[in-house]
Amino acid sequence: MTELRREPPRSQADMMQSFSPLVKATAPAVVNVYADRLVQRNLSPFAGDPFFEQFFGQRMPNRTERQSSLGSGVIIAGNGIVVTNNHVIKDADDIRVALADGREFGSRILLKDERFDLAILQIEGDGPFPAIQFGDTDALEVGDLVLAIGNPFGVGQTVTSGIVSALARNRVGVSDFGFFIQTDAAINPGNSGGALIDMNGHLIGINTAIFTRSGGSNGIGFAIPANLVRAVAQTAESGGEVFERPYIGATFESVTPDIADALGLDRATGALISEVEADGPAAAAGLRAGDIVLAFNGQPIEHPDALGYRLATTGVGKTASLDVLSRAGRKTYEIVLAAPPADDPRARRELEGRNPFSGAVVSDITPRIAEALRLPPALRGVIVTEVPGGTIAGRYGFRPGDLIAEVNGVDIASVETLEQILSEGASFWRFEIVRDGRRIRQVIR
Repeated sequence: MTELRREPPRSQADMMQSFSPLVKATAPAVVNVYADRLVQRNLSPFAGDPFFEQFFGQRMPNRTERQSSLGSGVIIAGNGIVVTNNHVIKDADDIRVALADGREFGSRILLKDERFDLAILQIEGDGPFPAIQFGDTDALEVGDLVLAIGNPFGVGQTVTSGIVSALARNRVGVSDFGFFIQTDAAINPGNSGGALIDMNGHLIGINTAIFTRSGGSNGIGFAIPANLVRAVAQTAESGGEVFERPYIGATFESVTPDIADALGLDRATGALISEVEADGPAAAAGLRAGDIVLAFNGQPIEHPDALGYRLATTGVGKTASLDVLSRAGRKTYEIVLAAPPADDPRARRELEGRNPFSGAVVSDITPRIAEALRLPPALRGVIVTEVPGGTIAGRYGFRPGDLIAEVNGVDIASVETLEQILSEGASFWRFEIVRDGRRIRQVIR
């Protein structure tokens, strides 16, 4: 389609114009995504209680039920590559894709990313399939007209119109991602994973969430920008099973009004560097703690989430230009966007012996693990990565992501230190873990 100039309607005839040609061109590529999963239902109020299970063992009654969820998706390639939200297909045993023309196919997951709430599927059927081209979300402006296409409440394919209400929205609270397109086009349950379309018929976002008190649309919807969706989809199409953001070896925080005032900024904007790893790309480029990143490749950085978005959409292996403000003034730095360093297999162990951690798989925190578990990049220590069912660690309630901070009065800085403490044995175990930012202390005899 040809590019259209932005201009307001000038007459009643202009107001009578229709979105119908856009809908006809794009709606066939928006699909319904049906996800089925098996769920165990406990029928006893005492199921899961360690005291009662000690006496009744595994005889506690339960039953298995099949649950289904409905969302939307967008075909982005003629060979049947589909983008949807991760929460639409999470824990699914069977995923089916239904096209607007009535055809239905099975599908398989190529890649899923919980952090960005995206999943890439492959339709298992003969194509070609109708597809939508990606647009450039960096070209979007507040006030641009948009269409949202999906299947709200399961009523069938539905098109709503609106405008781009805001850009680079963060602190939405629906996922760790913080660079949403906000729109007032009506988005409702079932629209998740559907398409946000611009007036050129291009995909500019994947509809993901709404602010609501009633469960329906209040005119505040959020979409994941297509530039990020494209980057994730390209990883899946090239055979990658994990989408990796570039590693720069620095931790960022929001700029407070006090810091902005001290450095002469008109407003609190940018990403404040709070820590720099000694051997990381940021240190090699000359960045220091206390510097503020104001722009990335010429694009303004409003907050740390905006910087994370720019890193993710630029990709590993590229060189980026950062406009930085420090007490010495403004300066531009060139930084190489590297892949996270490979993990050392020796840093990962399955714990054994007579102790509460037995059976858990633990690892030294590496940049790659920090990225996967959404931990601060500079964090160091020992993290629980797996807790297989039936292990002692599982029975004591340890979870993946638990940071083991202290055991019997010894600070745990490495797996080697932890194994040494556990090998010495003890008549009781006093330990401290950090879970979701909370410190949990426990004594087991």
